Amino acid sequence: MTNLFYQAPPTNEEISQDEEDDDDDIDLFGSDDEADKEAEKLKQQRLAEYASKKAKKPGPIAKSNVILDIKPWDDETDMAQVEQVVRTIKMDGLMFGTSKLVPVGYGIKKLQISCVVEDEKVSIEDLEERIQEFEDVQSTDVAAFNKI
Repeated sequence: MTNLFYQAPPTNEEISQDEEDDDDDIDLFGSDDEADKEAEKLKQQRLAEYASKKAKKPGPIAKSNVILDIKPWDDETDMAQVEQVVRTIKMDGLMFGTSKLVPVGYGIKKLQISCVVEDEKVSIEDLEERIQEFEDVQSTDVAAFNKI
């Protein structure tokens, strides 16, 4: 009696012939040379666009927070007027902030004023010289200098 469901194992020739036929018919990973070239070209184009866009963008602006001590000649100097005169200084990249009067001694008070400067546009030495040009100001000192 023969078994109808039994099938003889394939021979080596049949196996090798089936494998050769399968390799030609199906590409499981879909490696298409044209698609790869187009994808690479698109990738290079996008990288070039990104690089040109990034090159056009300016870098961060370097700023500093400066606290200046402005000292008068004597105790009779009106420091409120000195503050008003100092705030009249206009430079591109200079913004004055808060100020306060700090006692030095013998009734003399110094003006302590903060300002934000753009490092490329404003020189602290120039700012100090312009402040010292006023007649009631004896000297100026940098009390604090912090990069922002």
